[in-house]
Amino acid sequence: PSIVGSDGSGIVEKVGDEVVNSFLNNEVIINPGINWGDNQNVQKADFKILGLPDDGTFAQYVKVNQKYVYPKPANLSFEEAAAIPLSGLTAYRALFSRANIQKGDKVLISGIGGGTALFAFQFAIAFGAEVYVTSGSDEKINKAIEMGAKGGVNYKNENWEKEFKVTFDVIVDSAAGDGFAKLVDLASPGGRIVFYGGTKGIINNINPQKVFWKQISILGSTMGSDKDFKDMLYFIEKHNIKPVVDKVYNFEQAQEAIERMANADQFGKIVLNF
Repeated sequence: PSIVGSDGSGIVEKVGDEVVNSFLNNEVIINPGINWGDNQNVQKADFKILGLPDDGTFAQYVKVNQKYVYPKPANLSFEEAAAIPLSGLTAYRALFSRANIQKGDKVLISGIGGGTALFAFQFAIAFGAEVYVTSGSDEKINKAIEMGAKGGVNYKNENWEKEFKVTFDVIVDSAAGDGFAKLVDLASPGGRIVFYGGTKGIINNINPQKVFWKQISILGSTMGSDKDFKDMLYFIEKHNIKPVVDKVYNFEQAQEAIERMANADQFGKIVLNF
């Protein structure tokens, strides 16, 4: 069995023989993407994520190679920093490395409320995009509008896509499934649809004529390279971005935290404090 958990931030308390002692007592954040490799376009075959099979961060101490440890952004608490790694990296790569977001783009973020979707939302707004959202919760849509979204639509509504009066240069999705075809309809000519998950299953109803005639790019993305992680941290500090933390639990409340996440009740990241 392995100790799970991929996200983490804390203080270096011990270093290996080949690591300089100046690392001791540093406040750091962990890049959980191990062995990405030198190719910025795709990860190596032996790429893995901290927490499986290696022991992860659901513990008081975790052992990590020095190359995956970075200074914690000075503007963030440990709880805020711990919320970043997996979701922040995934969102950053999807927007910048894959979808090539441009200032002024109209961007649609689906499923607002989840950690990655919220990071994509915050990054896009900070970059100067005009951002819209979808959610199955009106409450989450309203929270996003309070944070700067131009508008939002509840995807539980029938023909929800017709409620938007604009089309989008960039669409960021994690659901896929039958609803993905509606994203093709919502994409502007030359638009980029990037997805990093498939919670709704197989995409099987896309009209290919709409894709090629509008010159739409459909892009898969997952995690990110070491460069993506470094660039993301710089972006967060430059724009003073504060991760949205839904709730902080003590380790003894871990089961309660997992159940909250499983029920999709959260708006932002759920953090465990050790």
